[in-house]
Formats: sequence, structure tokens, C-alpha cells
Amino acid sequence: MTSPIVLIAPAMAIGSGFYRPVTEAFATHGWDARALGRRGFERDQPRAGRAADWSYDDEIGDIEAAVAVVRRENPDRPVILLGHSLGAQLAAGHELTRTPVEGVVTVGGAYPFYRHFPHGGLLIAFMAGVIVPVATALFGHLPKPAFGGPGARTLMREWSRMVLTGTPPFDVPRQIDTPALVISLDHDRLSPTTAVDDLAGRLFTPTAVTRWHYRDQDVPDGASNDHINWVRSPQHVVDRIVDWWAQHEERR
Repeated sequence: MTSPIVLIAPAMAIGSGFYRPVTEAFATHGWDARALGRRGFERDQPRAGRAADWSYDDEIGDIEAAVAVVRRENPDRPVILLGHSLGAQLAAGHELTRTPVEGVVTVGGAYPFYRHFPHGGLLIAFMAGVIVPVATALFGHLPKPAFGGPGARTLMREWSRMVLTGTPPFDVPRQIDTPALVISLDHDRLSPTTAVDDLAGRLFTPTAVTRWHYRDQDVPDGASNDHINWVRSPQHVVDRIVDWWAQHEERR
């Protein structure tokens, strides 16, 4: 069985270097994994600002370009997109608007409609409805220390509209039928389980989705299932991904 190549779409405001433990964990299985750059958070790229702006579609285009390179270099190997948090939304947008890959994994990837969040979603709704539009109008981008800062104004405004209206910033002409492993993290305040379920149910066909909830009691000693820090100790997640793909291949 030919092992796939995994392309990792990082979370909001996190650069590719943070995912070295994940690529190393895949290497223990003989898999090739590569973290994609997150615009504005790589050393060789400009930070978001009034003169440096981009959108969800631009980020999805970056994924499309990376997939094209991998397919050109390795035409016989399947490609899996692993989207973490915002990266999961971008991976879904890729599958809906570009040529699909062979598999999708989302970790802490949510449909961030405000009603999914604690206390009626008042905090995230305030962020999306007040802080983002005011700050991006004043500064031309979303500055630190705001969530996601320094964030590109168009992308952050698109994210805000998704939070407030539930409408994604990309076309949804159909549900995604790419085989998908959708992973939620226990007590994840940034991506509550209901929001993860909404991402799976709204954007993917039911038959395409395998769901796994990474419970607190299943976390190995010294590891974490925190929304961000699972990346620092990712072996349990990576093992589950490899098992899921093996089962998928057996069913084909």
C-alpha cells in the first residue's frame, strides 16, 4: 500500500514551524507530512497590514498550489489534507471549490457560528461584530493582542461574517464526499463539539465522515488534547489518522 502525503493547513496565527512534532510523528509510520505556510506568520512573508491583505480564497489557493506541486512530484501517491482549526475550514473550502484530494482530516475544526459557544456566544459575537470591524477599519488589519492578530482584514472580516451569520466565505455547491476523519477535542472552548459536529454535518456527506472525539481520559501521560498543545504531543492523534486511513484503504 502506497503511503499518502499529508499537507497540514495550520491554525489561525500559527506558522508552519510549530507543526514539526506532527511531521515527525508521521515519519515514525513512514509517512511524508509537510506543514504549509500560514500567510503573515512565516519568516519570509510580510505581516498583515494596510498594504498586505488577503482572503480565505487566497489561502485556499495556497493549498491548491501545494497540492499541485505534490501531485506533480508524486503522481502515484494519495494526498491527505490535515486542517487544524482555521485550517480545517480552509481544507473544506478547498474540497468544495478546487479539485478534491484523496482524504481530509480536521482537528479542532469547527463551524464557528456564535450560537455554538458558551454563554450564548456573546464573547465571540462581540469579537466578530465589534472588535474586528472597528480594528480593521482603524489599522487596516487586526493588530495584536486581538485573537488572530496580526490578521489580514479581509480574512478576519470573512471569519467574522461566518461567526455572526453562519455563512461560510466560500461557495458550498454540494456536500464534500472526500473521505474525512473529523476530530474534536474534549472541553475545547475554541472549537466546541457542537461546532465540530456542525462542520461535519453541514459541509460533508454523512457517509464520508468518520468521527473521533479525543477524550481527556484517553490522553497518554505527558501528552495533551488542548486545542493548540495537542500539536506538541501529537502521536496519539497521528496514530489514529494512520489507522483510519488503513481502514479506509481496506474497504476500497
